[in-house]
Amino acid sequence: MVSVQRIICAVATVVLMSGIAQAADGFPFGTEMTLEALPQPGSKRVPNIEIGDNGEVVLELWCKAAKGQFSIAGNTVIFVPGQVQDRSCPPAKAQADDELVAVLAEAATWKRQGEIVTFIGAKQLRFRINGN
Repeated sequence: MVSVQRIICAVATVVLMSGIAQAADGFPFGTEMTLEALPQPGSKRVPNIEIGDNGEVVLELWCKAAKGQFSIAGNTVIFVPGQVQDRSCPPAKAQADDELVAVLAEAATWKRQGEIVTFIGAKQLRFRINGN
């Protein structure tokens, strides 16, 4: 017969592993992510997002910088852009930055597969969670 102690240990292990799996697939609060995109011509810079523990966001775009806020409920996402810092950007980079912020704000859902987070709306944006 299996002892009660072994059953409790097995159940605790399953619950713990389930929590770890959910955390690995949850929204990446408290992390930094980089957009899966090529740099703009004449630059090595690729946009990234730093997401705070409470959803506050700092965006470093191709040229501009911005702040904002994520709200998450299940797979629903709302991104509210905040102040955008104009850095005297060339017109092409400024337009690309404005479009990226607009696409992020239009996203309605999100999904995570390992280290890839995809924001889904009229267009999809894929970000890779930065490793340490």
